Amino acid sequence: MKIIKLMKFMKPYTVLLILSIGLLFIQATSDLSLPDYMSNIVNVGIQKSGITETIPEVIRATEMKRLFLFMNKDEKKSILNGYEYIKTGSEEAKNYIDEYPILEKESVYILKENENTEGFEKIFSRAFFAVQAIEKGETEGLKINKNSKVDIFKLLIFLPEKQRIDFADNIYEKFSKLGDSMISQSLAMAIKNEYEKVGIDLYQRQKSYILTTGSIMLLIALISVTSAVIVGFFASKTAAGMARDLRKAIFSKVENFAGEEFDKFSTASLITRTTNDITQIQNLMVILIRIVFYAPILGIGGVFRALDKSPSMSWIIGVAVAGILTLIISIFSVAFPKFKLIQKLVDKINLIARENLSGIMVIRAFNTQEHEKKRFDKANVELTKTSLFVNRLMAVMMPAMMLVMNITMILIVWVGAHQIDNFNLQVGDMMAFMQYSMQIIFSFIMMSMIFILFPRASVSANRIAEVLAMEPSITDPEKPKHFKKPFKGIVEFKNVFFKYPGGEDYALKDISFKAEPGKTTAIIGSTGSGKSTLVNLIPRIYDVTKGEVLIDGINVKEVTQKELREHIGYVPQKTTLFSGTIESNIKYGNENLTDEEMKKVADIAEALEFIEKLPEGFKTDVSQAGKNFSGGQKQRLSIARALAKKPEIFIFDDSFSALDFKTDLSIRRKLREYTKDSTIIIVAQRISTIINADQIIVIDEGKIVGIGTHNELMKSCETYREIAYSQLSEEELA
Repeated sequence: MKIIKLMKFMKPYTVLLILSIGLLFIQATSDLSLPDYMSNIVNVGIQKSGITETIPEVIRATEMKRLFLFMNKDEKKSILNGYEYIKTGSEEAKNYIDEYPILEKESVYILKENENTEGFEKIFSRAFFAVQAIEKGETEGLKINKNSKVDIFKLLIFLPEKQRIDFADNIYEKFSKLGDSMISQSLAMAIKNEYEKVGIDLYQRQKSYILTTGSIMLLIALISVTSAVIVGFFASKTAAGMARDLRKAIFSKVENFAGEEFDKFSTASLITRTTNDITQIQNLMVILIRIVFYAPILGIGGVFRALDKSPSMSWIIGVAVAGILTLIISIFSVAFPKFKLIQKLVDKINLIARENLSGIMVIRAFNTQEHEKKRFDKANVELTKTSLFVNRLMAVMMPAMMLVMNITMILIVWVGAHQIDNFNLQVGDMMAFMQYSMQIIFSFIMMSMIFILFPRASVSANRIAEVLAMEPSITDPEKPKHFKKPFKGIVEFKNVFFKYPGGEDYALKDISFKAEPGKTTAIIGSTGSGKSTLVNLIPRIYDVTKGEVLIDGINVKEVTQKELREHIGYVPQKTTLFSGTIESNIKYGNENLTDEEMKKVADIAEALEFIEKLPEGFKTDVSQAGKNFSGGQKQRLSIARALAKKPEIFIFDDSFSALDFKTDLSIRRKLREYTKDSTIIIVAQRISTIINADQIIVIDEGKIVGIGTHNELMKSCETYREIAYSQLSEEELA
């Protein structure tokens, strides 16, 4: 895909990208850990009153005596080794009485510090569960009448040890079927009951556990938020930098385009590609960096954690994910073709807007405002309808995903409630499972945001890649030659043929002539004869198809374009001024021009008079395309700009057409003096402009039909005579 090729522009931001991935991993890990802590607050903090131990730290002597009934000799010995016996009323009891108030009435066993308690949990679980079972009246397998008025625990002393152990094993096996978490939960409840009888302050312990766990959750949430903010900053910086580099690359590429490339891309399309299309890529990259790494970690991690909490409810996640994927695929299979159409319609509306803005005077002159309004409205409505269709389609996605999420929550609560009722699941674990399910679904919702942006960005990437992949037809040679010094400026055409790209016929055929320094070479011919095409071959705006264009005996293709154009002062047929000031426009090709020299070239171009009348003179602002100046004024400023460059070769492509005869004559007189050592090539429609040229070349249908002075051509060239007589009378020509 073309968008992959644009990833090379991410290379300068590799470090930021790596840091973003690391921070996203921290953020995802933090977010995934929060439901576990929430589960602990419910399961441990609320239900177990903050009791985290699975081995009691203190047990009443009377309760330990009952527990011993369901332990074998080795287990009793192991437990007695792990606990210290504290007798009520003893000196040692005074040290513990504040912590364990029961010591005022009876003795206790206290767990020794740093004691190896391996295996204690199972021993206590079996014993506690057996004691609880008997307290509830379950005596199956003991052959004891549960309705006996004698204390059952006193009767158990007389039963064989094996019978008591078997009874405990049977009870433990029933709990084992509920899972390890339920064994842990039940044991904790038994320990909690024992602590209440010992007199331990369970409220304070519960409060301490909840506050500690809550503080850890706040810290983790802060880490997650900080990571997200930093990643957002890095993502924005990376995407903005990439967009800047892309714009620079496209602008640089377009600057090197020749006429052939501009024929393939419209100006409106190139502007859209440089602005709107790159913005699409930038928006995608911001989301891509923030989501494409985060969402998979969150989704996959959520699946594993949810399965750990309740494997039996995993089918709910499977159904939810399948529903979301089906929804995404269905919507985007319809939307993707529309994204391509939208970009084309944006190009179209930009083209119409550009034509209307640049041609507003023509539109008003022909009174076609209503026609142009309808034309714009048609393109606008078409774009609006397509955009609305896509936006409505996208608008369906989020509510549909929320529906899937809500149905998933209802299923989890429904199934989870039944499992809690059957003691197969804890309340906190169900809540955690619900949170993980939401994280999984949320990760897919985030991925869908990429799917929303990706199709449009993909189309934009293709359009950008088309421009970047376009190799200019006019390039510099690998081993360029250099003009010899001193540079003379002799321009020579040798058997030149030229055909426009895609054209069938030659626009120029077998053109041969030489333009020398100190002389003016004029080119004249009917409209469409190939005059401008001919002079465009000198600065390599186009390259010849066959033949050679030589300057000082060197083919223009054999030197770099920069070196070639440094020696050429070009005044195009269509005058172009740049926004800025009159001064910046005149100094456009020569920043080192002094103010005196600037005034001089302005005077030669007959522009000084109108410039000095302006309130700010040379500092007067030039609006876009010079629209605050007349056609004649723009031509004169354009001539001054070419003169300021001080080149050895001047090309004036019909650059006097907007000037009156008096101004035209005055400029040509001053030009002759200022450019007496330069090669002058003038393309003109008016005979009066070129009548005194040293050499006039007459072109008709791409061929040279006459070369010579005015007098020579009047005698030898019929085409020239026809042009001359169509413009001037015999007296004027004489």
